[in-house]
Amino acid sequence: MSVVAQGCAAPEQTVELPAGIDLSTQAVIQGVVTGARGTAYARLLDHTGEFTGEVVVSDEGVFRFFAAPGDWTVRLIAGGGVTRDVSVHATQGEVAQLTVAL
Repeated sequence: MSVVAQGCAAPEQTVELPAGIDLSTQAVIQGVVTGARGTAYARLLDHTGEFTGEVVVSDEGVFRFFAAPGDWTVRLIAGGGVTRDVSVHATQGEVAQLTVAL
């Protein structure tokens, strides 16, 4: 009998980009969050404020999105009702790096 793993096979969130990522075809938004109490989430909103995606911030405070080039907002949501919005511009071929203290 074989066992099938359930869940997402997303790469672990680390500051280093996963192997095989071709930045010439990607716009990356990533960051490190400090001061979060408990589990934190990073939510990606487009230029109109529309929800696009969400990831759990890693235990080390790291999050990453692969996004289309343009203007975005990263909304960080943490325990205790803490929410912080950060504007960012994503450019194809580059990593937009954020450092956010909550």
